[in-house]
Amino acid sequence: MKALALAVLLLPLAALAHKPSDSYLHLDRAGDGFTGRWDVALRDLEEVLVLDADGDGAITWSELRARQADVAGYALARLKLSAQGAGCPLSPDSALRVVRHSDGAYAVVGFTAACPAVPVALDVDYSLLFDRDPQHRGIVRVGSDGAGEPLILSATRHTARVSLEGLSPWRRFGQMVHSGVEHIWAGVDHLLFLLALLLPSVLRRDSATGRWVPVTDFASAVKDVVKVVSAFTLAHSLTLSAASLGWVSLPSRLVESAIAASVIVAALNNVFPLMDRTRWMAAFALGLLHGFGFASVLADLELPAGSLAVTLFGFNVGVELGQLACVAVFLPLAYLLRGTPVYRRALLVGGSAVIALVACAWFAERAFGVGVSFT
Repeated sequence: MKALALAVLLLPLAALAHKPSDSYLHLDRAGDGFTGRWDVALRDLEEVLVLDADGDGAITWSELRARQADVAGYALARLKLSAQGAGCPLSPDSALRVVRHSDGAYAVVGFTAACPAVPVALDVDYSLLFDRDPQHRGIVRVGSDGAGEPLILSATRHTARVSLEGLSPWRRFGQMVHSGVEHIWAGVDHLLFLLALLLPSVLRRDSATGRWVPVTDFASAVKDVVKVVSAFTLAHSLTLSAASLGWVSLPSRLVESAIAASVIVAALNNVFPLMDRTRWMAAFALGLLHGFGFASVLADLELPAGSLAVTLFGFNVGVELGQLACVAVFLPLAYLLRGTPVYRRALLVGGSAVIALVACAWFAERAFGVGVSFT
């Protein structure tokens, strides 16, 4: 019954493991104001505006063109720009067009922003889709041809002041640290993978009985966690760097499917253990896959070459801080509960089985396009 209750809590997470919904907003100086280009995913617009008029599962150009005023109106109502305390009203200025990003087709909304005076800083208030998707991100660039450093806005950080005199390296680094922490905490598949690796850290297999028994001291648990997390960190750092530098490129569908498979493997190892104290090896091997997943987060940022090193380092630091925060909360509680049947049966075995089931649903959806609903 405890495992069933855990399943009820975890199975709805199957719908949350996609690549986070993003939009891409480019703002260029134009006299006293700005010209803007805003790329918004058609799948997101379909959710709120129902663009597929005939319900055949495909949005045609004629269907999109017929709703272009609604698309522009919906998007621009959720963006506010101001300078020196005065608003910069937005007006659509071109017909919609469609472009492709790494995760699908996007509508391009063009607009102008008229500011009352030449701005030295721009205040951005972004609220697109946050009421429907808390994981949505707005990736904003302010600069010539959108070539400025990316500003990543989210439901928890939807306003920002952008200096039009350039972004300091330290501020850029801080933004990417924040983005890395946020990605870990919002990335359900990465969190469940980490949880599956951490669950056995306060237990060991008794060689005589084959049963899980508690570790004798906290230091043993800490040592195991350090090996597992360090192996995962090293592995994903290697592939994140290689993919971001363009040395290796894998199809997004393959990477996302492989990440789902890695969660299945990590979870099932807790139910049918093939590795106990050597789990760090699995963490390293599977961490290589997750590095490509982290790289997909940076791919559409179109980072200037000069800022790539700072961006990679900042994002990696953020990912590690996010992981360490999870470990700091999990490990003491797990150590206290390690000797109870609730931990050994419901949480370790039952919880791992549920994680594997959820990951199977992700794998079916990502690899074969099969939608799985638990509601």
